[in-house]
Amino acid sequence: MPAPPDVTLKAILADDEALARARLADLLADLADDPVGKLAVEVVAQASNGGIALERAADTPADVILLDIQMPGMTGLETARHIAHLPQPPAIIFVTAFDEHALQAFELRAVDYLLKPVRLARLREALSRIKPLALADAEALAPRRTHFSLLERGRIWRVPVADVLYLRAELRYVTARTREREYLLDESLVKLEEEFGDEFLRIHRNCLIARRHLAGFQRHADEGEGHWLAVLKESPERLPVSRRQMHVVREFVKSA
Repeated sequence: MPAPPDVTLKAILADDEALARARLADLLADLADDPVGKLAVEVVAQASNGGIALERAADTPADVILLDIQMPGMTGLETARHIAHLPQPPAIIFVTAFDEHALQAFELRAVDYLLKPVRLARLREALSRIKPLALADAEALAPRRTHFSLLERGRIWRVPVADVLYLRAELRYVTARTREREYLLDESLVKLEEEFGDEFLRIHRNCLIARRHLAGFQRHADEGEGHWLAVLKESPERLPVSRRQMHVVREFVKSA
């Protein structure tokens, strides 16, 4: 999907032909009024060869660099290799008249490989894969949830994340267990682990346990998959640790 209309992609144009850069700039301007899918793009820098392109990528914050391959001095492929080592490299879209370099381009993790003359639809498609820095920064700065919100029997509940002992996947839902009761969350365990990975520890493919409520691990007489059990501080319930997650027991012992 294209970037939201209120977010502008910042682009660097790198081509040794001034007319080619001008044509790309015109196409990028046309995207802002394209009825098929509006996309705002600002050209923040231009370069006529690979060396200058690398300098602009290093000193000009940008979301993407539209990079020609056949340029004097440093080729676009060589430039891309250097760009990849920058602290905050822009995404790379190659724009070239030659199709024989496509494999090398994608080995360099290019977002796309456009052949000249570039069509507006292909340019829009390529740029739509890029997440703007402004949007990524906003997501990084967004405060993490302190409560889980859910609808139950016509009532909205707000369950403090700090009160949840563990999260366990069951069919389509995830059970959030507190000392008092269970709540059903319409969220995936994988997404919850991505968001709260520093607060919850995976002990089983279907279970995350809250680090703050974990007392330790207890060996079980059964030598099957659950021969180690996670012990909670405020609940008599014991949760099995899968063989795949046995490393969490060893790491807990080392840190004790």
